[in-house]
Amino acid sequence: MNTNRRATVIAGALVIVGMIAGVLSVVPVIEEPRYLELISAHESQVIVGAVSQFIMIPAYVGFALYLYPLLRMENEALSLGFLGFRLIAATFRLIGVISLPLFLVLGQEFTQADALGASHLKTLGELLRTARDLVNHVALIISLSLGDLLFFRILYRSRFVPRWLSAWGFIGAGSAMLASFLVLFRLADVVALPYLALNAPLALQSLVLAIWLITKGFDTKPSPNVTATQSRKALFTRCLRGVS
Repeated sequence: MNTNRRATVIAGALVIVGMIAGVLSVVPVIEEPRYLELISAHESQVIVGAVSQFIMIPAYVGFALYLYPLLRMENEALSLGFLGFRLIAATFRLIGVISLPLFLVLGQEFTQADALGASHLKTLGELLRTARDLVNHVALIISLSLGDLLFFRILYRSRFVPRWLSAWGFIGAGSAMLASFLVLFRLADVVALPYLALNAPLALQSLVLAIWLITKGFDTKPSPNVTATQSRKALFTRCLRGVS
């Protein structure tokens, strides 16, 4: 297996690892109305969620790093932008990981607080939950989607993968960004059907792309049209040199 083929296989595997970790990163107790009362009894759920979210960080960045040398050959500026947005998304993911243990602290304090203290802790908990949603479902998703738009632009122009797969990625990234804006303006909840439905196209496309990268990799051979164009340019150049 050559270096380029190994890179696409690892990148595809990282996508699948990230998707599995994403499923395990869900912490249902935080979405419950009485989450401050319940969270201490579900500490393991929070820990599993935090570890899973942390695993997603190297998956995000590793995917971009392994593909960067191949993408750079097609367009260095867009490749750097894609990598940069992945690093930004990883930073937001880390913030989300750090926020999870804070819920455990609030839950422990809530069970020992009096009525007035419990009221203050509820307010603080809601602020923390809202901030976490904005980080995980708005800032993070928009960063990933903007990077994905650059990524799919490279793939579409280069034909490293079939154009239908790149076009699907454009649609999925746009749909995911729309879902994040709905959450930002409080038009949808993160556990509501509209938000999940708008994120589904990109999730499914990511799975198909991962399988394609693992089984087929990038098609880096010049297309017949490109080869013919290059041949005509070379012939034209030789003719000019002959005339001069």
